[in-house]
Amino acid sequence: MTTATLNAVMNGGGGATGQKTVLITGVSRGLGKALALEMAKRGHSVIGCSRSQDKLTSLQSEISSEPSSSSEKHLFLNADVCSNSSVQELARVVMEKKGVPDIIVNNAGTINKNNRLWEVPEEEFNAVIDTNLKGIANILRHFIPLMIEKKQGILVNMSSGWGRSAAAQVAPYCASKWAVEGLTKSVAKELPSGMAVVALNPGVINTDMLASCFGSSSSLYQAPDSWAPKAADMILNLTMADNGSSLSV
Repeated sequence: MTTATLNAVMNGGGGATGQKTVLITGVSRGLGKALALEMAKRGHSVIGCSRSQDKLTSLQSEISSEPSSSSEKHLFLNADVCSNSSVQELARVVMEKKGVPDIIVNNAGTINKNNRLWEVPEEEFNAVIDTNLKGIANILRHFIPLMIEKKQGILVNMSSGWGRSAAAQVAPYCASKWAVEGLTKSVAKELPSGMAVVALNPGVINTDMLASCFGSSSSLYQAPDSWAPKAADMILNLTMADNGSSLSV
């Protein structure tokens, strides 16, 4: 068996060999948008979802302008990961139009406004948990069975440094990301051979979410488009040997 063939087998559909179909949630801005653009630039087929149709349309136009891209190669869908029924419909359309993704990046996320826990409104706390944790669970619920049938697939759950440490003022966010780490390790024990799920800490990136916490000092950190090539390299080279790992870009 050649090295390239072995790499393809070991990657369970997620290796860097050949064109991949990559589903990314939360592509309307920040890390999701930057990663979608990077994957498309490398010739991979991108499936992106977001709640913002205007931003999806804008991203589709931007990606289609890439020399290696065309509007038919990619698929952008309006979906809310917080809604199980919305994700169920997303899975149906993805299967109908593109088939089972090789890689899924659960990127959609939100953060609470800086506040002590007892001063965070209930609806704000719920929004963080519904997006950051239940949103991932909804995607896994509807896509893992499809990947199992295909006997391969790589799942990347976006975590955070605050999923492995803690900070004041962002308790709901920290709780959600610690939960992502635990969820990932548990699901890893349930997956069959040929698949992998990892928790990925993207690092500290200058996004709207970081600005929410750090204010103007967020501009001192790297931009999403500088981060995306490094993240893409890591994600495209994940293998089933990485199953259950907590990784960092």
